[in-house]
Amino acid sequence: MALEIVDLCVNCWACLPLCPNQAIQASQPHFEIDPQSCTECLGNFARPQCAEICPVEGAIVDELGEALYPPGSLTPHTCMQGAAPPA
Repeated sequence: MALEIVDLCVNCWACLPLCPNQAIQASQPHFEIDPQSCTECLGNFARPQCAEICPVEGAIVDELGEALYPPGSLTPHTCMQGAAPPA
């Protein structure tokens, strides 16, 4: 099992120092995860650290190609910004 960084990655460098297995490599057009080194942080953290820090929705996918944080998942909702919830 390994995660993959897809072409939505903007090479922001946020994930690189967080990987406990040093499985992330700077590359072009986007960063890459070495599938032989990636353990999805099992045994080190409850959630994959690269996905936890990534500011881009959908940039990191699992072995099934499903985004760990799909589009809309990181977008704050109106009621979370201090507005009253819809009636």
